[in-house]
Amino acid sequence: MQFWSQTFIPTLKESPADAEIASHRLLLRAGLIRKIGAGIYAYMPFGYRVLKKIEQICREEMDRAGALELFLPALHPAEYWQRGPRWEAAREVMFSVGGAGAGEAPAKPGEPQMVLGPTHEEIITSLAANEISSYRDLPRNFYQIQTKFRNEIRPRFGLMRAREFIMKDGYSFDATDDGATETYHKMRAAYEAFFRRCGVRFVMVEADTGVMGGSFSHEFMVPAEIGDDDIVFCTASGYAANREKARSKLMPEDFSDPEPVGGVEEFATPGVTTIAGLAKAPYNVPAAQQFKTLLYVGDGKLFAVILRGEDELEEAKLGQLGYSLLRPATPEEVREAMGALPGSLGAVKGTPAQPDKLAGIFADETIRLIGNGVTGANRDGFHLRNVNVKRDLAITRFGDFRRVRAGEPCPLSGQPLEIGRAIEVGHIFKLGTKYSECLEATFTDENSQVRPAVMGCYGIGVSRTFQAVIEQCHDGDGIVWPWNVAPYHVEIVLLDPLDPVVREEGLTLARAAEEAGAEVLVDDREERPGVKFKDADLIGLPLRVTVGGRGLKEGIVELKARREKEVAKIPLAEAPARLREMVAAEAAAANQGGK
Repeated sequence: MQFWSQTFIPTLKESPADAEIASHRLLLRAGLIRKIGAGIYAYMPFGYRVLKKIEQICREEMDRAGALELFLPALHPAEYWQRGPRWEAAREVMFSVGGAGAGEAPAKPGEPQMVLGPTHEEIITSLAANEISSYRDLPRNFYQIQTKFRNEIRPRFGLMRAREFIMKDGYSFDATDDGATETYHKMRAAYEAFFRRCGVRFVMVEADTGVMGGSFSHEFMVPAEIGDDDIVFCTASGYAANREKARSKLMPEDFSDPEPVGGVEEFATPGVTTIAGLAKAPYNVPAAQQFKTLLYVGDGKLFAVILRGEDELEEAKLGQLGYSLLRPATPEEVREAMGALPGSLGAVKGTPAQPDKLAGIFADETIRLIGNGVTGANRDGFHLRNVNVKRDLAITRFGDFRRVRAGEPCPLSGQPLEIGRAIEVGHIFKLGTKYSECLEATFTDENSQVRPAVMGCYGIGVSRTFQAVIEQCHDGDGIVWPWNVAPYHVEIVLLDPLDPVVREEGLTLARAAEEAGAEVLVDDREERPGVKFKDADLIGLPLRVTVGGRGLKEGIVELKARREKEVAKIPLAEAPARLREMVAAEAAAANQGGK
C-alpha cells in the first residue's frame, strides 16, 4: 500500500489557463503530468504509474500475439531516411539534431546528419536487411515502446498533439502476401484485446494509408466529442471508416450517363468566382448542377480534379493517384496551364490554354449524376452551360475523391450514414514491399529466388491512449478510472488519521483489498474531510472506503464505487469481506473478454 503523505500527488484546485479540453485539465489538476514546454510534458509519479500500466497491457498482448520486443534508437542518422521512400514528405515534421559544439557540417548544405525519429520504419527495415537472408528466417514480428518526436507547428490538447510522445510501434516481415495478411489479422486481434483491457469504448475503422503507403489499413478510434478525426459509420451494417477513407453509395447500380441536351454555350459571369455566386440570381445555377475544377501539383506534376459543386474534396483521397508530395497549385501555375484564375476553370475539351501541362484530369464518379451542367470557360468572367460529362469532358480517370456527408446511403446497407468525432489511438498498416524494396530487405526463397519481404507496421499511441481514457472516462468532479489502468484501485480515506483506532481499521481494510489483488492508496493527510473527498473524486480511483468520523462511532464504514452516486454503509465487521468481494468483481469485469 502507498500512503498519500509519502508519495507526491500535486493536485490543483483550478485548471491552468492553457488547458483547452477536459482531459488536459484533469491531467494537470490530478497531478498526473506537468508542462515543461510547448508540447513537452513530464510524467509525475501518479501519472507514470498509469503510463507503465498501459505499456504493460500492450506488452502482454503483443507477446501473446507472437511479437518480439526490441529497442531501437531515437537518434537516427539522416542517411537512413534519405535512402527511404518518404524523406521529402517526412522531413517537414522531423527534428534535426546538431552537436552542442561546433560539430561537423552536413555532407550536403542544408541537409541534417542526424534526426530524431517520429517513427522507425526506415531503421527497422535497414536492420532487417542485414539480419534476414533466407525464407527460413521468416516470419518475424518486432515491436518496441519508445519515445517519438514530431515537430508539431501548433502543439495542443496536452498529450493528444505533443512534440514528444510515447508510442508502441511494431513491424512484421513475411515471406508471402498471404503470410503478411495473417500477421495483420493477428495484430488486429491483439489491438482489440489491448483497448478492451484499457477500459475504453473504441471503434475500428477503415483508414487511408497516407504517406505510410501500403495496400490497406485500419485505425482504432476512441469516440469523444473533442476528437481530432471524424468517423463515418452505419449502425445497421457495422460499416465504419475515417473521414479520409469513407465512401457512400450515391451512384445507382443501373446508372447510365445522360445524353447531351444541346450544344455547349458560353455566357458572361463578371465577378463570379465561387459556386455560391453562380447559384445566385441572375444565374441561378444550383450547386448540384455545377462542375468544380481544382488544380493540384503532385511530385511536381500539375493535374486537375473535378467534383460536383456541392461537394468538398477529401485531399487524402488524392493519395490513390500515387503521388508522394501534394499541394494546391499556385494562381500563377493555374493561369499558365488553364488561361484563367480559379473561379473560371473547367475541363471542357479544347478550352485549357496549355492542356499538355496537365498530367491528368481526374473526376469524382458522382459528377456523372450531373449529366449536363455548368463549368468554367477557362476565361476569367465566363462560364459554359450544357456541358455533358460523356461528350465534353476529357476525363483521364474516374474515382472517389469527395468528402462523405451525413445522411448519405451506407455502401453496405443503403441506410443513412452518421458522422461522429473520435480520437485516433492506434493504426495498423499492411505495407507490402514499399520499404523492403527501397531499403533492400530481401531474402532467398525456397526456389533460390531473391524476393523482398512483405511488411506490416502497427502503432499504438501509448501516451495518447492515456489521455483518451480520461477524455472518455470523466465526469464533472474528476476522472473515473477504468480498473486496469487506474494508478491505484482502492483509496482508503482516513478522516481522523491521528486517531489510532481509525488508522488501524483503515489499515485492516487496506490489507483486505491487497489480499484480493488491489493496489491501495491510503489518504493519511491531516486535511479537512471536504478537501479529501474533492481530491478523491478528482483523482478518480475505482473504489473509495471512508473510515472515521460519525461512521466509525456508529460502527460502519462507507464504500463507494467512483462511477456510482450511492454510498454503501457497511458494518465494520463485514467491511473487509465486502471490500474483497468488490475488488474481485471489479477486476473480473475489467478483464472479461480481454484475453
